[in-house]
Amino acid sequence: MTKAFNWLVPALLALPVAIGLVGVVLPAFGYLPALGGAEFSLDAFRRLLAMPGLSTSVFLSLAGGLVTTAISTLGVALFLAAFHGTAAERFARRALAPLLAVPHAAAAFGLAFLIAPSGMLARLVAAPLGIARPPDLLIVGDPLGLAMMAGLIAKEMPFLLLVAFAALPQADPVRRMRLAASLGYGRMAAFLLTVWPGVYRQIRLPVLAVAAYASGVVDVALILGPSLPAPLAVRIVGWMNDADLSLRFVASAGALLQLGVTAAVLLAFVLGERLAGALRRRQTVTGNRMPRDGCARLFAMLPVGLAAGAVFLGLVALALWSFAGFWGFPDLLPRQLGLATWMRSLPAAAGPLATTFVVAIVSAGAALLLVVWLLESRRKAVRATVGRPARLPPAVAGLVYLPLIVPQIAFLFGLQVAIISLGLTPSLLLLSAVHLVFVAPYVALALADPWFALDPRYEQIAASLGHGTAATLVRVRLPILTRAVLTALAIGFATSVGQYLPTLLIGAGRLPTITTEAVALAAGGNRRVIGAYALLQTLLPLLAFTLSGGLPRLLSGGRAGMKRP
Repeated sequence: MTKAFNWLVPALLALPVAIGLVGVVLPAFGYLPALGGAEFSLDAFRRLLAMPGLSTSVFLSLAGGLVTTAISTLGVALFLAAFHGTAAERFARRALAPLLAVPHAAAAFGLAFLIAPSGMLARLVAAPLGIARPPDLLIVGDPLGLAMMAGLIAKEMPFLLLVAFAALPQADPVRRMRLAASLGYGRMAAFLLTVWPGVYRQIRLPVLAVAAYASGVVDVALILGPSLPAPLAVRIVGWMNDADLSLRFVASAGALLQLGVTAAVLLAFVLGERLAGALRRRQTVTGNRMPRDGCARLFAMLPVGLAAGAVFLGLVALALWSFAGFWGFPDLLPRQLGLATWMRSLPAAAGPLATTFVVAIVSAGAALLLVVWLLESRRKAVRATVGRPARLPPAVAGLVYLPLIVPQIAFLFGLQVAIISLGLTPSLLLLSAVHLVFVAPYVALALADPWFALDPRYEQIAASLGHGTAATLVRVRLPILTRAVLTALAIGFATSVGQYLPTLLIGAGRLPTITTEAVALAAGGNRRVIGAYALLQTLLPLLAFTLSGGLPRLLSGGRAGMKRP
């Protein structure tokens, strides 16, 4: 019975993905009786391949997944190699929470306000260069998708940095770097050759999740990506929502193509891992220890610094536009500031904001309960096995993290068809359940390592004092892991707030959230309203991360004497 319960949570998370994939495969091959498809055929694939610009859309998705993930991973590796154990690393740890609190759409809007021809960066150089009009350049929405990739890198690099920080203690960096230094290796070479391989093995799954997400992203692509043609996932959403219902078959075929594109991205990245491993092994036998790396350390700051700077400056630009009156080019600051935009936006945003909060707190809370149940069950199962560290079995972990690897667009349409077939109508509970599928894997990623790393002797002492399993969990384990639990809850909350595609398809337009409303405003181009909505979208996750950092101090007030001197 215990083993059956251990598989229940992974099955609950993987089942919607399986149902969605089935619901996509059948229409892709012509079978969808509700739309007149009663026979299997390849007509949908023929129509898909005849779509103009399809190869360009596929290329944009491939490049987005590969380039975004490669630059983000390399930037994290270089930063840690250059600044591990320094004040820069400690500052980065403190700055991570605000960066993670910014949803993808808000970060994309902020970057657009920075790099647009009439954006903040252009205004900074306009006066010195004597430029009176915005340059006629296609920056946001460029054909190569460079702005889209930049927006994804600015968001994914802090996430990978967070999981790398969590993985560092298990890689034993202090002893490894001391040994490498004794052999004459420079700081960066010592870290990259001895510590980073151990760190990467632990963060490999989040890296692959970033690759899968970037190859099928929709909201960031709608804001920063090209439109003629758009990346494949954006075009699939357009076919799904088209008035011509026959395009639903083409959308299903496109969803399977997107699944193949994501699989190709993951395969290419795995091959890239092997190539990087071969280069590392070759470097170790060349005898070049690279002892002088001062210039390289300065360069290593650039990727993380640019990503963090883009997000923070983007938020400043959003705030300025939300309060701005008339703001002509090339003025660096608006001539007037006021609350007119907020007075118009707040009444309209109140409903979506409330929906966002309710769905996020329900899905994140349910995800936390399920993940704690799963991790505690696994820890108990391994506790009696001598010499085996507690961790999720590969099969269980694969099911839990499946929604992160399979692109959303590849199965959400099928899940939508299944929900309609069951006669279910959009509701807060249904939307929360769908968000749970995407929230729970991130909660598990954040909580698994601290949960399994806690010293078991605490519980042994509690058991010797007569406490049962439930009492030990509530009175010992959870209080000690308060910070980790609240951080996981905040990450889950932020993940739900940022969900665009599940809300769009499952909510069917009846349950708008602040995220769907903000992305919808991208087509209008009203920077003042966009700035207000993007800041409102950021407010909820920022509040969650602020509480996750402050509440442990308040809750531990009665145990201040337990702190180490």
